[in-house]
Amino acid sequence: MSNRQNPNDPGSLSLKPGDAASGDRPDFSNVKSSVRSTEADAVPKPDFSNVQSSVRSTEEMAGSTEYTVQSGDTLSHIAQAHYGKAGQWRRIFDANRDQLDDPDRIQPGQVLKIPAASSGD
Repeated sequence: MSNRQNPNDPGSLSLKPGDAASGDRPDFSNVKSSVRSTEADAVPKPDFSNVQSSVRSTEEMAGSTEYTVQSGDTLSHIAQAHYGKAGQWRRIFDANRDQLDDPDRIQPGQVLKIPAASSGD
C-alpha cells in the first residue's frame, strides 16, 4: 500500500510501506465518523387525543328479553320454553358469557339475556 491519501477524502488514512510487515498496527485513533439520515425531516404524528368511541349493542333493539333463573332451571329447559328447542341452550349461554363460565352452573336469581329467536328457529 502507498502512503498517499485519497484526494477525495483529506481525512483518509494510509499505511506507510512496511507498517504491516513490521508487526506495528495501524493507528486509527484519529478516525471520525458520522451518520446522517437520507429521509426527509420527520412529519409530526397526528394527534388523536380527542378521539372518543362508544359501542352499543343492537341486541336490545332486536327483541331480546330477560329471564330470572328459578330453582331447578337448566339452559336446556329455558331454551325449550323460549325457542321450542332445548338444543338452542348455547345461544343463551353465548349471550351471557359475561356472567356464565359453565353452562351447567346457573344460579337461581341470575338474570339472563334471552336473544330473540331468529327466523330460522
